[in-house]
Amino acid sequence: MTTRKRKKSLLPQSECASDQTDGEPLKRLIQSQSDTTPVDHHLSPYFSMKESVRLTYSFFNQPCVDLAKAFLGKVLVRKLNDGTELRGRVVETEAYLGGEDKASHSAGGKRTERNTAMFMKPGTIYVYPIYGIYLCMNVSSQGEGAAVLLRSLEPLSGQDVMRGLRAAKRKAGAKILKEKELCNGPSKLCQALDIQRCFDRRDLATDTEVWLERDPERETVSAGEVVSAARIGVESHGEWATKPLRFYLRGHPCVSVLSRDAERLMQSSTDLHNTEIERTV
Repeated sequence: MTTRKRKKSLLPQSECASDQTDGEPLKRLIQSQSDTTPVDHHLSPYFSMKESVRLTYSFFNQPCVDLAKAFLGKVLVRKLNDGTELRGRVVETEAYLGGEDKASHSAGGKRTERNTAMFMKPGTIYVYPIYGIYLCMNVSSQGEGAAVLLRSLEPLSGQDVMRGLRAAKRKAGAKILKEKELCNGPSKLCQALDIQRCFDRRDLATDTEVWLERDPERETVSAGEVVSAARIGVESHGEWATKPLRFYLRGHPCVSVLSRDAERLMQSSTDLHNTEIERTV
């Protein structure tokens, strides 16, 4: 959650981007999908056959590191104006611990107009721009100024719409994105799900356009599946640059950056644990 060198923003600060430059392209994209695709094509059988459960305030009201891990395996849902629901499973997060965390926007307990959402109740969405044109989505947790960055998703439904939204932000003639490339980074997932600047300070527990659900096919993620590694892009923040506050699902193809060192350490710990068990049996 480092502060990048900021260029003059191309995004409005007080209105949804879709109300201005992005609105018409998105309408045309959705219309083109509906012209050639059955109405319910964006809803996979995975979701239409089983009931999903929306997560409420009690889920978000937990310590930052716990929340960052708890996000893994949950499903982020974005409902567009035409009713289309884009879904992605969270596979990578980062925890930013508030005032003590030198890499956090709230380091030292500093409150600004930009980071206000970090000091609001757990479950508050914090959307901020990087490089003046890209966005990142965070969610506040317990702890003064603490929040979780959503880094990567596994696309589950609405992939064609996601691909079109991503293409609208890329150079003409760029190669077609693979499914695993649609949401494998914090700004990429915001583009793919049309997460806008005006979502800042909204309540993820009650919002009608974006929310979080339990995975109907998978209740929990085991500790053995979660890799703890250093966060990305915080290299200038001393000891905080190396703290293992990034969490991802081991072996998942949609993770933005793998940490081979962290995975080897995790494997060594697992092997040692198994050896100790064998000795006691």
